Amino acid sequence: MSASVSLDDLTLAYHRQPAVRRISGRFAAGSLTAIVGPNGAGKSTLLKGLMGLVPVSDGQIRLDDISRHDIAYLPQSAEIDRSFPIDVLDLVSLGAWRKAGFFGRITGAHLARVADAIRAVGLEGFEKRVIGSLSGGQLQRALFARMLVQDARLLLLDEPFTAIDARTTADLLRIVRNWNAEGRTIIAVLHDIELVREHFPQTLLIARDLVGWGHTSDVLTRERLREARNLSENWVDPFESVAA
Repeated sequence: MSASVSLDDLTLAYHRQPAVRRISGRFAAGSLTAIVGPNGAGKSTLLKGLMGLVPVSDGQIRLDDISRHDIAYLPQSAEIDRSFPIDVLDLVSLGAWRKAGFFGRITGAHLARVADAIRAVGLEGFEKRVIGSLSGGQLQRALFARMLVQDARLLLLDEPFTAIDARTTADLLRIVRNWNAEGRTIIAVLHDIELVREHFPQTLLIARDLVGWGHTSDVLTRERLREARNLSENWVDPFESVAA
């Protein structure tokens, strides 16, 4: 299940304004990595770059021995259109497209996997609830279920635990740990430094530029966090809302 990702002097930009600058390093196969940094540091932009949603301005992203079909992406909850008339069952079933194809038929085996995923995230009985009626935690559980169905080797999570209750956070962290135990590579944008210290062995700290990348205890030092904060205070930021 493992997949590795290498960044070679990577720069990503919006309207010629760099949001991520000259980042080099490697997400090792089977690693569990948090991306942290100040608001506007380019954390979400980096995930979108890995997905191919933001073009590379300079440098290179190398997906070692995987294709983009092997990647599952969880966007920020604010990017989900909750007014779209889709229920939990259909939302989770979207994860089956990787195996069925966009125009393929959802088989009984696919539906069984969907049912297993809904059960795994604690949403049994919610299958016919439209997503607009769900709480923030319930919606996040449904999105995790969709990723379970996708069965991808590389998982990209953008602020997966923001604005949800402690019980949901604990349940979803359990799923993340299970994914990691299966050898999947997981990269998550996070704001809660203490949660990162407790649950994520690897950390990438950026402030548009690379500040630190490696073992979490070595990266999240007082000095490096201060360096990231100092860098952010010098920004002139016309695109902070999209580069966060």
